[in-house]
Amino acid sequence: MLRLSSCCRLASTAARTSYFPARVKVTARGHMYKKWSSTMAAISPILTVQPTRGLVDEKIMVVVKNLPQCFAVTLHSLLYSEGEDYWEAFGNYTSDDKGTVTVSQDPSVGGTYEGTEPMGLLWSMQPVPGSRTGLRLRKMNVLTPMVVHISVYSGHVTEGFSKQSPLATVDIERWYLAPGVRRIDIRENGVKGTLFIPPGPGPFPGVLDLWGGGGGLVEYRSGLLASHGFVSMALEYLSSEISASKVDDKYFEKAFRIVQEHPLVMKDSVSLFGLSFGTSVTLKMAAYSKAISPRCCVCVSGSHVQPVNKSLSEFFSKVITWDDGGHLNVSDLSVSIPTEPGEKVDVGRIKCPVILIVGEDDQSWATVESAEDMTQMMRAAGNEHLLTTFRYPGAGHLIEPPYTPHVRASNFTLQQTGEKVVMLWGGFLKLHADAQEDSWEKSICFLQHHLYPSSIEV
Repeated sequence: MLRLSSCCRLASTAARTSYFPARVKVTARGHMYKKWSSTMAAISPILTVQPTRGLVDEKIMVVVKNLPQCFAVTLHSLLYSEGEDYWEAFGNYTSDDKGTVTVSQDPSVGGTYEGTEPMGLLWSMQPVPGSRTGLRLRKMNVLTPMVVHISVYSGHVTEGFSKQSPLATVDIERWYLAPGVRRIDIRENGVKGTLFIPPGPGPFPGVLDLWGGGGGLVEYRSGLLASHGFVSMALEYLSSEISASKVDDKYFEKAFRIVQEHPLVMKDSVSLFGLSFGTSVTLKMAAYSKAISPRCCVCVSGSHVQPVNKSLSEFFSKVITWDDGGHLNVSDLSVSIPTEPGEKVDVGRIKCPVILIVGEDDQSWATVESAEDMTQMMRAAGNEHLLTTFRYPGAGHLIEPPYTPHVRASNFTLQQTGEKVVMLWGGFLKLHADAQEDSWEKSICFLQHHLYPSSIEV
């Protein structure tokens, strides 16, 4: 348990009393109130955040200087989403003997996160009290940044930030696109998506980016991959234009070739990157496709268990189940691993390196059981050396780029019926945040190792 020194406890108490309305009578501590009121009126804290403009996976440095010694403050972040909802995070701090708070070194003693957490003001964001239920923070327009207001308040504040005046505020921009990344709409041969191309002459490695059963066109991960030097295409499917009835193996093969045949892409250095249902597609393509040969595959929160010879409509009709709380989950799809050949991908056929990212508290898919079965199958087939698995205790299903706020459950629209439900994803805040940061770094390193020329076998 963290303990404050006597001067720190005194400062914290006095700072809180300074918010008392004038009509409140301060008796025994009246002299203390006057002393700290005059102190607060005199202080001019200097809040710095670096960088003020950067990528979403880039760490920030937050420092507050020019405070009194042992002075209680609260650092607060606020974001207004494209869905017109406010998200916030905050941490309670006490300045050191130099009157400074350094977020990367000093512990938060309360708030939406605790301990020494350099990025806690971002990954612990949650909808402000009174918001709509079932929210999930996702960037829809990657051509604009997420603007985060970071403020410092006097005292250890826990609520009512909108009703108080901060001592200082700095606005920062968080981007999915680095300067110079190009965004190109793709409408080709029945395929719909968005291609992101890094700045520079190329050629570059390529990535086909496949999302989950929520469907639509999700661009932000592809934009971030391009910011790290990969030509990446976000593929649209399970949408009003590209319905399940229009999507089959050939659709994904055509999309892969669009990436592969782009003049700025190295033809033999194209990867598949899947999340959830996108992982199912990735594994199936890697195992069975005769038309494409991915150089490597990144598989996040997915399973090899799927009806291999059935349509997408049949696939989704099988996976829908409900828990006792009324939340939708699809984990029953792969809790009991089938033995029938047609009910799961024969991963023993895969001939390229595969990385599996697994959250051990995944409540949507039984990714742990699937990973164990895949390991056994590949060991028996003699290709286990191609498989690398990273398991994260306490992480849920939605393992996204670093510092994305975690939600344990959120609103979800069923593609088959259009019904709106609440999907249970799982995960615990701090453990999930750690998993996102670590797995993203490992995924980028994995892609760089297998796709860049220095690692290509001659």
